[in-house]
Amino acid sequence: QVQLVESGGGLVQAGGSLRLSCAASGGLFSISVMGWYRQGPGKQRELVAVITSGGSTNYADSVKGRFTISRDNAKNTVYLQMNSLKPEDTAVYYCNRDGWAWGQGTQVTVSS
Repeated sequence: QVQLVESGGGLVQAGGSLRLSCAASGGLFSISVMGWYRQGPGKQRELVAVITSGGSTNYADSVKGRFTISRDNAKNTVYLQMNSLKPEDTAVYYCNRDGWAWGQGTQVTVSS
């Protein structure tokens, strides 16, 4: 059974930084494609960043140059380092595994 548990969200001022973590259980983490998605108020859920088992990454245009996704296979954990945060980054951030397993989400609020 796959479980994903996000942490690290919170309230931060514009220009600040946060690091989200997602701890995965259920085995085979090292060969999984891991992603971060977000859903802002009144908006659809959207892809933020994804990292393959080989470490290749892809980002939404809106976060390129500000966010960095990484993984630690020894800890079964994927991270999202978020810098230069903007109010429009305010959303619930969700961890995803292989396109089908979801975490419960963690709230990120950026004040102006």
